[in-house]
Amino acid sequence: MKAFCGKNIVLTGCNSGIGLSFLKLIAKDNKVLCVDVNVDRLREMAARFDGLTVLQCDVSTKEGVDRVFDEAEKTLGKIDLFYANAGYAYYEKYNYADWNRIDAIFRCNCYSPFYSFSRYVASLKGAEGQFAVTASAIGKMAMPGYALYSASKFAVEGFRQALRLECPPNVKVSVLYPIATDTGFFAFGSDGRSRKEDRPFPVQSPDVVARKMLKAVAKGKHICNPSALFSFFLQAVKFCPWLRTVYWKLETAKFRRYCKREQI
Repeated sequence: MKAFCGKNIVLTGCNSGIGLSFLKLIAKDNKVLCVDVNVDRLREMAARFDGLTVLQCDVSTKEGVDRVFDEAEKTLGKIDLFYANAGYAYYEKYNYADWNRIDAIFRCNCYSPFYSFSRYVASLKGAEGQFAVTASAIGKMAMPGYALYSASKFAVEGFRQALRLECPPNVKVSVLYPIATDTGFFAFGSDGRSRKEDRPFPVQSPDVVARKMLKAVAKGKHICNPSALFSFFLQAVKFCPWLRTVYWKLETAKFRRYCKREQI
């Protein structure tokens, strides 16, 4: 996109899915610090584009996020856009007591972007900047099989609402609410057993989502709902609440089939 070039960008969670699709759109005309735990595709991209720097890092820890900012200061200088895209989901039956498992998903999906925002604002020292984060449609309407993921994304939504009221005037915030994407993110649960038919309906291409998010970021939009169908549905249920009930029943039946198949 010609309107979005010459920027210094930090992009987390970009070795696959929406993050990788977004990176492909910005790689040519910008300097990007590409961050992920797995970096095989990022190294392939960096071999083709001089402006890319790859950092293998776990941003679910404070030390990991601090390392990102240290590296960004060395390779980029001022960060024009920090895009906190890293995150993951469990597709499971929530019938266990495991503190560490709960802590892990909240560290990645919540603590990391929240702490990154604070670090980013401090790094700007009053200069203008933009912070983007990937939330989820599931952060607006919970889904069976995604109890912890839904909870983590509802937390991001609460953070977004509060930020809109108290965000410093020099920082723009853009939040993405994708539906299920046609990637391994929703195709598999944490154990790799669930299949594509287990994904919530509807499903959207990560390339489409990334293009819409880039347009939203370039225009400084606060909210990006890449699925017109989901946006329409949110409005429709305000007048016809039974639509949500019907949808939930369909998705619950799908989840029960999964549980029966996997004997959980």
